[in-house]
Amino acid sequence: MKIGLIYPQTEFGNDPAAIIDYAQTAERLGFAHILAYEHILGASQDHPNAARMPYTVRHPFLEPLTLFAFMAAVTRRIEFATGVIILPQRQTALFAKQAATLDILCQGRLRIGIGLGWNEVEYIALNENFHNRGRRIEEQVEVLRLLWTRPLVSFQGKWHNIPNAGLNPLPVQRPIPLWFGGTAEPAIRRAARLGDGWMVSQWDILKEKPALDLVWRTLDEANRPRDKFGIDGRVYYRDGQPRSWVEQLEAWRAAGATHISFNTMAAGLETPNDHLQAMRLFAEVAGTD
Repeated sequence: MKIGLIYPQTEFGNDPAAIIDYAQTAERLGFAHILAYEHILGASQDHPNAARMPYTVRHPFLEPLTLFAFMAAVTRRIEFATGVIILPQRQTALFAKQAATLDILCQGRLRIGIGLGWNEVEYIALNENFHNRGRRIEEQVEVLRLLWTRPLVSFQGKWHNIPNAGLNPLPVQRPIPLWFGGTAEPAIRRAARLGDGWMVSQWDILKEKPALDLVWRTLDEANRPRDKFGIDGRVYYRDGQPRSWVEQLEAWRAAGATHISFNTMAAGLETPNDHLQAMRLFAEVAGTD
């Protein structure tokens, strides 16, 4: 089971030197990957649904592909994962180009997590349809894999028209791995049918057991081998108790997770150094070195 980190976007600050320190410390401690969330825009705190939104304009987010390009330049081994890119609010060919460029710059250390998102404000501002995003993402996946593996692509779909054109250069990975987020039944089925893996946002494996069972059933129905499909779970810092971390790690391992990502956000850590200290302690407990 590969053990990585969730970059604490909303709490770490924007000092480039601190970001370099984070990436290099993570690599030095033996973590397998750094995962970063995405939000392009945050809604106003006065939005009618602001109280129900996990994030608003108050919460800072660096754009993940740009962030990872910066981190890739100062690391050599650690992998990078988006968790998740809200794909239907992005132009597919442009995103294919951006991801391919990053995959080249990091020499194939990229894993792309994608999802539908919940923030309609972003879709409106980016001039994309929030209400058909589930149908569109399936066509987007097909287009991405074509663009990442063929020098020329001719494609005519419901939402995409590529008239014999292609990316140059192609990425190192052909195609770049595509993992899905989401916990609703359609999202889980989509992940198992189309994805290389599933990113699970909840930490409580007992609550996720029916969802995991659905993943395995859908893989079997699609004649896809279980051992070729990844599961990335979450372990949360929470109250800073190593015993809790060990319990969460063991639960994910027993459930068949291939990856876990340790999250230090929303635990009262106030400075970049606090997050680095939490990383170091977790590395000792998890045995990453």
